[in-house]
Amino acid sequence: MADYTREIEKRRTFAIISHPDAGKTTLTEKFLLYGGAINLAGSVKGKATSRHAVSDWMEIEKERGISVTSSVLQFNYGGYCINILDTPGHQDFSEDTYRTLMAADSAVMVIDGSKGVEAQTRKLFKVCVMRHIPIFTFINKMDRDANDTFDLLDEIEKELGIATCPINWPIGSGKNFRGVYDRDTRKVLVFSDTQKGTKEGIEEEIPVDDPHLLDVVSLEQKETLEEEIELLDGAAAEFDQEKVSKGELSPVFFGSALTNFGVETFLKHFLAMTSSPLPRTADCGVVDPMTEEFSAFVFKIQANMNKNHRDRIAFMRICSGRFDAGMEVYHVQGDKKMRLLQPQQMMADDRHVVDEAYAGDIIGVFDPGIFSIGDTICMPSRKFAYEGIPTFAPEHFARVAQLDTMKRKQFVKGINQIAQEGAIQIFQEAKGGMEEIIVGVVGVLQFDVLKYRLENEYNVEIRLDMLPYEYIRWIGNRDQVDVDKIIGTSDMKKVMDLKGRPLLLFVNSWSVGMTLDRNEGLVLEEFSKN
Repeated sequence: MADYTREIEKRRTFAIISHPDAGKTTLTEKFLLYGGAINLAGSVKGKATSRHAVSDWMEIEKERGISVTSSVLQFNYGGYCINILDTPGHQDFSEDTYRTLMAADSAVMVIDGSKGVEAQTRKLFKVCVMRHIPIFTFINKMDRDANDTFDLLDEIEKELGIATCPINWPIGSGKNFRGVYDRDTRKVLVFSDTQKGTKEGIEEEIPVDDPHLLDVVSLEQKETLEEEIELLDGAAAEFDQEKVSKGELSPVFFGSALTNFGVETFLKHFLAMTSSPLPRTADCGVVDPMTEEFSAFVFKIQANMNKNHRDRIAFMRICSGRFDAGMEVYHVQGDKKMRLLQPQQMMADDRHVVDEAYAGDIIGVFDPGIFSIGDTICMPSRKFAYEGIPTFAPEHFARVAQLDTMKRKQFVKGINQIAQEGAIQIFQEAKGGMEEIIVGVVGVLQFDVLKYRLENEYNVEIRLDMLPYEYIRWIGNRDQVDVDKIIGTSDMKKVMDLKGRPLLLFVNSWSVGMTLDRNEGLVLEEFSKN
């Protein structure tokens, strides 16, 4: 086996998705702790302390104690090289979160045991389903009072439309949490509340029929466990690796990331149940990650990661082969040969320059303003383009007014750069110039981020006037339609995006249907392929 294929085999690239406060950042840190990437987990909650979560690096994130951008973390564990794509979990996440899922090969869904499936999880889950990637569920916070375990599983199946297969099963929750029962080994992994931020000690594993188990769990808990196991064995879906790989069955694990219980068990199972990097579809067919030729696509652009350098980084997911620093590559959309400058890998805000990277890895390269989201980089000898990343529909809109008209140039530069990163989408009146700019975002926090960044990075103050629109549609057959002649509803507005494509904004969902009825042959789409 060639050296590079051995390296690719070791790669596991996954995204962590969750609702706000489900404990995703804490779980990410515990993974890093096991990989020896950090020695002490940052106190995520302690906003007043100087220790911030490893994966939160933007100033606004440190101030608000939440993850705004998606960060990439790499570490080694048990012979594997793991790339975690950490996505923002708060309600006001951005389109960046959706796109990060396009770069992952599998997803870990973190659910708060006391809250179950929440709105945000549902949205992110849809993207995973669209891509048919494996989805693993970690039901967290079992050291707090949790909902009934069967109810939690029912909710996942009903809300998300995916079958579940519990790999382990909790014994109690909150003050009565005693550990988890491993259905395969038929042993109970005993819970001990370890010091926060440290690895769990050597866990005690007790066979379920060992009399010593009653020293740890009450007789009532043991009887409940036996009943539940019987129920599970009769009713739950059996583990089926093929279904897991297709994203049709989610293995479920229980634990507590904060107290570090059940995290390593989960990580070991996860690594055994996932595969090395998956093939990707391009205009030349399916590209095998094990082919020798390097190829990648851009899924995220981040400007001003370092204020002193005013830099702009394009994040690329390597899809095939091996990357060597200094190699000549071909930028398909720019139609030119080039060398990728300052290739680096991230550990939150610590970066190190890399000499080599492999399929499955994420690298950041210096972007002089030539890359766009969805661009393909490949070898000059074999030119092809990967499928574009969809543009997801924003759900909130505001008109942007610039307070100091003398700073027009900085304003246009700043707002365009932030739009190219994909955190916001810019629209303008179908008939006007850049005079009236409308900004669309997936989550409202992006408005704060826009305001904050324009002030801090471009020295431009703006006012945002919220607009009532909630629905946006791209015109799927714009070549066959005269946009000016579309008969709409009174709450419809015609706008253009940065690429000059016409779009329609609506206040009410029924207006979309009414507009389709009034214009025979019109095709409206919820998201646009770039």
